[in-house]
Amino acid sequence: MSYQRVRICLNFTFLLTFLQFWLSSRGQGDFSGIDQLLKENQKSLGNNAVLVINKDGKMVYQKQVEKQEGDFNARYQAPLLSSGQWMTAALVMTFVDEGKLSLEDKVSKFIPIFGTYMKSYITIRNCLTHTTGIQADAAGPMKLLQKSKFETLEDEVSAFASKREIQTNPGTEFFYSELGPDIAGRVLEIISRKSFDRLMQERIIRPLKMRGTLFTNLDGGAVDPYGGGQSTAADYVNFLVMLLNKGVFAGKRVLSEKSVAEMEKPQFTNLLTRYTPRGTEGFQHGLGVWIWDTDSLGAGRVISGMSSDADFPFIDRCRNYAGILLLKSAGTEARKDLETRIKALADEQIPGNCP
Repeated sequence: MSYQRVRICLNFTFLLTFLQFWLSSRGQGDFSGIDQLLKENQKSLGNNAVLVINKDGKMVYQKQVEKQEGDFNARYQAPLLSSGQWMTAALVMTFVDEGKLSLEDKVSKFIPIFGTYMKSYITIRNCLTHTTGIQADAAGPMKLLQKSKFETLEDEVSAFASKREIQTNPGTEFFYSELGPDIAGRVLEIISRKSFDRLMQERIIRPLKMRGTLFTNLDGGAVDPYGGGQSTAADYVNFLVMLLNKGVFAGKRVLSEKSVAEMEKPQFTNLLTRYTPRGTEGFQHGLGVWIWDTDSLGAGRVISGMSSDADFPFIDRCRNYAGILLLKSAGTEARKDLETRIKALADEQIPGNCP
């Protein structure tokens, strides 16, 4: 090959590499506005937080704010709190996909004690939509005390049946609490004869390569399907990507497309709301998840497993991207405005065909 031809090939290779880099950087957009927003709100985020955004299966943005360098990043484990119930709903739907469970099944079919305490009409769907009608937990420190006294999920759910009043008929009022997801988790244990945390490992965590995620209660006591999960931002994004891909991750199906759609469909939309956490007012609820926005057919378009004072995982079907704002520890205030601004700034940099 002549010197001139070699030179032409090298120049072409350089040009191709430059174009690939340029197109990649153009596709990622300018997220400096989010950088600044995170910095300005670092204190309200508990000083340590990380935001990760994934578009079309690729990481397009990652930023952490830390009190000290090395305090926290996308690989550090943190409590999921109520964002964990999104994963619990997905776990339930794996049983639905297999025909081992129906959302319309009554809890008393699996836990007979519910039938003897006037709670026989509560369904699995009620459990995942905060419409069981059972008296909710006390707020504040008493809530943690109530959780800590149970050694197993079986003990806790049995207490829900025998010691909590039924305040309204199932499916007639929305009252947000951790009761329903915990009841659903116990039903899965009975069906499978396996512990909830083992089921989560086998059916969700391992298939999604979420190596830094667990639901095991490391302090002993009952596992918590509602708020006992711990994960990393990098892990949880895998879960979101699976949902965004309608149940498929790394070429393997984890959930059916039908189940993903059901999770993201607003449920019991016309009910009286007795209680909803600060920052979630006005949102509809799917199965274990909040619906921020719907399309013309009523399906979820922007879906979030937000915790009112902590994490903010979300997917945007219109723009085909997912993200999570994960905090090292829970805060003391709702941050709906901040999360809305983060989402709006990301939208500006990620194009979509949104009507």
